[in-house]
Amino acid sequence: MLTNADKINELLKAHQKDFYPLVKYNHKTDFLLLDFTAANNHLTASLLGNTALFAKYIDETLANANAIYGIGGYFEHRTVYARSNHFGTDENEARRLHLGLDIWAPQGTPVYNFMDAKVHSFAFNNNFGDYGATIILEYQLEGFTFYGLYGHLSLKDIQQIAENKEIVKGQVIGYMGSFEENGFWPSHVHFQLMCSMDDKKGDYPGVVRFADKEQWLTKIPDPNLVFSF
Repeated sequence: MLTNADKINELLKAHQKDFYPLVKYNHKTDFLLLDFTAANNHLTASLLGNTALFAKYIDETLANANAIYGIGGYFEHRTVYARSNHFGTDENEARRLHLGLDIWAPQGTPVYNFMDAKVHSFAFNNNFGDYGATIILEYQLEGFTFYGLYGHLSLKDIQQIAENKEIVKGQVIGYMGSFEENGFWPSHVHFQLMCSMDDKKGDYPGVVRFADKEQWLTKIPDPNLVFSF
């Protein structure tokens, strides 16, 4: 029997050719897969503890590869979340498993809606390491409802929308925000799909305990099916 995420994944695969890109690009070589796991020995505590240094590392990594965007992260077991107590500090309870797809690019880079939707909710999640300015859209595909979360946007993007507002395919959802607007991260967008909002508004877990991975796989469809770079 298909789980909810399995069903949404099946529908996303069937409609993949119809989706609008989340960011504008010319070639797949514009993207570089970034690794934020323990395997990346560049991610020292001093680098992660300083957002400007962290951003400089990403910028230089992309420049050295002649890439425009960094990308990756779906169900990646990351060490970078140790930079914030928001994700927990106890080894048994700390959240380190990333549920979304990140696209790293300069502040102000526009992010586009991949298919027609309406605004479910929005919020300014202003903890250190959190989403910052966040927009959640509600989608319908062949009678099935699912949701898309866009985190780390600019504050102006949540000051000019309203719940239930229609956002058409290809419309700019928002712009990658500054440190102060995006939870104090290097500039990027966190794009995540959810089968249900679980009664939440303007927020949804994007980083969870690795021990709970199997349960989250049933709830979180694969965002790479929307944006196949």
